[in-house]
Amino acid sequence: MNDIKKAIFVMFLMIRLIISGQENKQNLPLVKVGQDTLPFLEMPLLQRAYVTSKPVGRNDGLSLGELGVDAGNRDTLYKLVNEIAFDKKGMFTSMLIAQNGKLLFESYYRKGRMNLPHPQASAAKIYTSLALGRAIELGYISMKDLKKPILSFFKNLDKSKMADGVERITLHHLLTMQSGIYFTENDDIQSEEGKRFIFKGQKWLQNQLENMNSVTKEGQIFKYGIGPDFVMQVLEVVTPNGAEAFIKEELLDKLRIKNYNWERASNGLPEGGWRVRFTSRDMMKWGMLIRNNGKWNEEQLINKDYLILATSRLLNIEDKDINWGGKDVMNQGFGYYFWSADLKVGNRTYFYTSAQGGGGQFIAYVEELDLIIVFTAYDNNVQYPQIIAEDILPAFIDLKSNLN
Repeated sequence: MNDIKKAIFVMFLMIRLIISGQENKQNLPLVKVGQDTLPFLEMPLLQRAYVTSKPVGRNDGLSLGELGVDAGNRDTLYKLVNEIAFDKKGMFTSMLIAQNGKLLFESYYRKGRMNLPHPQASAAKIYTSLALGRAIELGYISMKDLKKPILSFFKNLDKSKMADGVERITLHHLLTMQSGIYFTENDDIQSEEGKRFIFKGQKWLQNQLENMNSVTKEGQIFKYGIGPDFVMQVLEVVTPNGAEAFIKEELLDKLRIKNYNWERASNGLPEGGWRVRFTSRDMMKWGMLIRNNGKWNEEQLINKDYLILATSRLLNIEDKDINWGGKDVMNQGFGYYFWSADLKVGNRTYFYTSAQGGGGQFIAYVEELDLIIVFTAYDNNVQYPQIIAEDILPAFIDLKSNLN
């Protein structure tokens, strides 16, 4: 047998392993002793992808099912799985899928591990958003407060020194990236070294509000970037023991999330928009929280009215700015740090809302199909929403009805 035939034969055996259901007999893809201190990108590659259509119990609070038995077309989905396993879709590290409240499918690739928290870039913004929704549910702030100037939350700021127009900025503006806050390109307080000031807490906030450009009504348009750190400042002052304790006690502990890392920003508070790490299963818990209208174990964690706003298409984003995009992805929108779009399958479209992070962290929810998809990856050149529309949704819908 020549080398080409051997390679084809090995590939055939690997595909057969995935399709045959033998994947459940593999060892779980767990971080080994001595690997837990490695930076994520230095993790060794898995020898082969871990793929299961019947996820195993991990005593983590997730309900489990089986793809192709409880829901979903196994053969349709596994066409995508084989492409991901052989790096034909990009550098994925995990893909998990749940429907009707049950985790049906779980897979890990390359550097992905079941118990390894994955770095989160802008996907972390929705965790900050949901923390605010928790504060509203507990009565620390109200839905009406979303439209109040953020200055009303802070009693120790010197308002006489602030940039013009700061009083225009509300929580709603911050959450929809319409604050009007921006800094000149060479402004030192926005540089990495400039952020290492001695300013902590509200002193950091005072410094920011003094040194930014004037805020005008015309300038309060969607501009992705600044906002989450200011929301975290509000959480710090309205909650009894500060933002870090509040997030841990009122969200992470209740969701039974223990294996995580939430770094502090230079101002001493938890990061508002990035530098968070969660396992893929714990990302699925956040998706379940959204799916359950803010409830977890029958306890209302996130204010339902807030969550409806947060996950809605409050803003329409021009197609030229569509995030990753794809031919079947249209009408992109933005809520309270949640992205949204219509995904086309056949002659129908399905609205989805999602957390999205650079490099490819996704928590996507398609309410009409009661479907949650979690991706992790380290590849910015993949059209993730297009993959959902083209390769995943067809496994969970009746395509014939879509063509009528």
